[in-house]
Amino acid sequence: MTASPVLSRDADGVRVLTIDRPDKLNALNRQTLEALDAAFAAAGEDPDVRVVVLTGSGGKAFVAGADIAEMNALTAIEGREFSLLGQRLMRRIERLPKPAIAMVNGYALGGGLELAMACHLRVAADSARLGQPEVNLGLIPGFGGTQRLLRLAGRAATLELCLLGAPIDAARALQLGLVNRVVPAADLESETMKLAAQLASAAPLALRGVLDAVLLGGECGIEEGLQFETAQFALLFASEDMREGTDAFLAKRKPQFQNR
Repeated sequence: MTASPVLSRDADGVRVLTIDRPDKLNALNRQTLEALDAAFAAAGEDPDVRVVVLTGSGGKAFVAGADIAEMNALTAIEGREFSLLGQRLMRRIERLPKPAIAMVNGYALGGGLELAMACHLRVAADSARLGQPEVNLGLIPGFGGTQRLLRLAGRAATLELCLLGAPIDAARALQLGLVNRVVPAADLESETMKLAAQLASAAPLALRGVLDAVLLGGECGIEEGLQFETAQFALLFASEDMREGTDAFLAKRKPQFQNR
């Protein structure tokens, strides 16, 4: 059997998924997209997993893009199916009921940036480079890049990155809101895992409520979003974790959330 292009390891409620194609700069071919989809589906269903961290193997790339050698041979119909496969994966990550963090350890270009943007939080090494260079191949982003980039960074930045096709450094990405934090490359793993551990100790039902409310709010009008927020807020009053959190606050102790 061919080894999976996605490695998985667990530690204290955090599942770390690593795209393991360093010789291809972790480029996304069909096999890798399918393996990632299966890995995120499994993480979403596993009650012991509180947070998912996604990164790339090797020291050069998070994901340097889609696999150009594979794309070069595609017909228009096959190109459409490849786009839909990537979009299904990105949507799965975006809708994951637990936080997903992209640990951007190098190049995040094309499909790599699209993959990072589908995650809920992004921590980048100061050496990372991010961009949507598809125009240089005679293409446009196909895994949701035009839409998520627009929502994260706005119209001007989206047009700049997609029309010019030039990558930007991590500092510029932070300025545009593409990443949440930029840290020295040597500290990337420790800082990302520190953030993941903080999230893993939080109330899972409350985290899911935030993720659902923000996702819906970005796709609907404010009245619908407010109604959903109220419904989620009220529902959490029926949870044991809400009682534990408020009891712990009043007793001046650390809460112990049980995901119920």
